[in-house]
Amino acid sequence: MSIRISLAGATGWAGSALAHAIAQANDMTLVSAVSRTHAGHILGDVLDEPLLDCPVYATAQEALAHPCDVFFEFTKPDVAKSNVLAALQQGADVVIGTSGLTDADYAEIARVAEHRQLGVLAVGNFALTVVLLQKFSEIAARYIPQWEIIDYAHDGKKDAPSGTARELAYRLSNIRPSEPTIPLEQTLGVVETRGARLTGSQIHSIRLPGYTISAEIIFGMPDQKLTIRHVSGSSAQPYVDGALLAIRKVNTFVGLRRGLDNVLDL
Repeated sequence: MSIRISLAGATGWAGSALAHAIAQANDMTLVSAVSRTHAGHILGDVLDEPLLDCPVYATAQEALAHPCDVFFEFTKPDVAKSNVLAALQQGADVVIGTSGLTDADYAEIARVAEHRQLGVLAVGNFALTVVLLQKFSEIAARYIPQWEIIDYAHDGKKDAPSGTARELAYRLSNIRPSEPTIPLEQTLGVVETRGARLTGSQIHSIRLPGYTISAEIIFGMPDQKLTIRHVSGSSAQPYVDGALLAIRKVNTFVGLRRGLDNVLDL
C-alpha cells in the first residue's frame, strides 16, 4: 500500500529534491504540498516533474484537508510547530526536518503525539555522516568530559544554532554535561565570546558566505584532542535518502524520537 505524504516546504532547496525522490518511489504518493510562493499551482508544473500531480497550498492546514499517512515538515521555525500539531490532530505521523525548534517545543509535540498514539521523528540532519558524528560523539562523551560544538552555515540561515547542533547537544545531555575547567560565570571579559550554553554543551554558530551546512565537535584532554566533523556539499542528495527512510519508519513507534539513528540498526 502506498504511503500518502503531505510535504510542507516542497519547493525549497531540500524539499524539492525530496519531492522528486518521492515521485520516483514505488511505495509513496505525494497527495498535497505546501509552498506560500507557489500556492494554487500543481507541484509537477512548478518542479517540472509530471509525476507530481498534487496541488500546492499556502498553509499546512489547507494541505491537510487531503488525508495523508505522513506529514513531512520542511519549512521554517516560526511555523513548524503549528504545522506539526495540526498534522497530529488530523491523525498523521510526522517527520520533522525543520531546524530551530526548542526543547520546549519538542516536549509539547511529544505530549500530543503520545495522546494521539502517533509517531514523530525529528531529525536535525538526515545525512548518514551526521548520524555517525552523533553516535561517535556519544561514545567519546562517556570518556572525555570536555567538549565544544561549532555549527557552520551560510550567511542567510536565520536560526542558530542549527538543528544538527541542537540535536547533538540534546543527545550528549543524556550522557553528561560538559565540564569546562573555568565555569562560565567566572569568565573574565565578555562571557558571550564563550558561546551559548545549551543543554550542557557550549555551542558556537558561524554564519558566513561560502558555507553550506557543517558541524564539528572538539573533545579536549590534557595533551590530546579529538575532532569529529561533518561537512556538507552543495546538493541535497545526502538528505534525501535519510528522509525517505524516515518516512518509511515513522509509523513503527508511538511518541517523539529525535535522530535518524533511532530507526536504524546501529
